[in-house]
Amino acid sequence: MIEKYSIRTDLALEQKERFESDHVEVQGVVLEESYNEEKEIKVTTVKIETEKGARIMQKPVGTYITMEVPNMVVPDEDYHREVSKELSGYLETFVKKLVGKREKDCSVLIAGLGNRKVTPDALGPYVVDHLNITRHIVREYGKYAIGEDDIRLVSAIVPGVMAQTGMETVEIMKGIVTETKPDLIIAIDALAARSSRRLNRTIQIADTGIHPGSGVGNHRNAITRETVGVPVIAIGVPTVVDAATIVNDTMENLIAALESSETLKGVGVVMQGYNAAEKYELIRELISPHLNGLFVTPKDIDETVKRISYTISESLNILLSGGTCS
Repeated sequence: MIEKYSIRTDLALEQKERFESDHVEVQGVVLEESYNEEKEIKVTTVKIETEKGARIMQKPVGTYITMEVPNMVVPDEDYHREVSKELSGYLETFVKKLVGKREKDCSVLIAGLGNRKVTPDALGPYVVDHLNITRHIVREYGKYAIGEDDIRLVSAIVPGVMAQTGMETVEIMKGIVTETKPDLIIAIDALAARSSRRLNRTIQIADTGIHPGSGVGNHRNAITRETVGVPVIAIGVPTVVDAATIVNDTMENLIAALESSETLKGVGVVMQGYNAAEKYELIRELISPHLNGLFVTPKDIDETVKRISYTISESLNILLSGGTCS
C-alpha cells in the first residue's frame, strides 16, 4: 500500500503525516514538535535516520525542519522580522553542523532556483534580489571594507530553468563550485504542498540538498553534496497545491457534513471506509484527465511571494553577517 499511493508534496512533514493518518509507524524516522505561543510558530523536525526510512519516506536521510507560520501572509513588517530571526537561528544550526571547523571567513553561495517570469516559482530569484552580496568586496578590499569583523563571503546566482538555459541547474552549480570553491551552498526554491492551509505559511529547511521541480512532477537532477561536492542547505516555501488536494479537502468537508445529516449519513459511512491515501488516489482518477496535473496558487501570490522572499533574505543577511561558520 505504501508504494501504491503517492501524494505530491515537497514537505517531509506531510509525508510523515500520511503514514500517521493510516496508523503506519515508519521505523528510522523521528518526529519532534515545539510551539512558540508568543510568535505563534509551530516547528516540526523530521529526522530520517536510516536508509529504510528514506525509502519509505521517499526522501534522503537527513534533517527536515518545518516552520508553520499562519500569520506569514499578513503584511506586518515587525512580525516578519521576528520570523526572519527565528529562521536564521535554525539555519545557523545547520551551518555549524555542515561546515564544521573552518576559517572564520567561510564562503557561502546562495542559489535562487526557479523561474522569475512565473510568479509562484519566482521565490528563489526574489530572495537573491534582497541579499547583501559581499564576496567581491571582501576579496578586493578586505572584510573591514564592509564595516564588520565577522563577515562571510556571500556570492549568489539565479541559474534559471532548463527551458531558459538549455542546461540542468546542477550543471551550472557544479561549474560555479569548481571556479569559486564555496564552503556551503544555500538553495532557495518554491515547493508544492499537500495541504492548502500550508500555502505561503510554511518554511522548510533541510540539510539534504534539493530536487528542483519534484513536487510538481518535473524531476530535475538533484543539487546535493554528492552532485556538487559541497554541503547544501535547502530552503523552501510551498506556493502551489495539487488540484486533487483541493477536491480531496472538499470531499472531507462533505463527508463531515453528511455525517451530521440523518438522511444522508449512510453515504458518509461508505466514504469513511477509504483511508486518506485511497481517497486521494480515487480523486485523482475521477478528475483525470481534465484537472489531473493541474496545480493551483492563491490569487494574491504576487504580493505574497515578494513579502516572503524579503523575510527569507533578511534571515540570510542576519545569518551571514553575524552568524558563525566555525
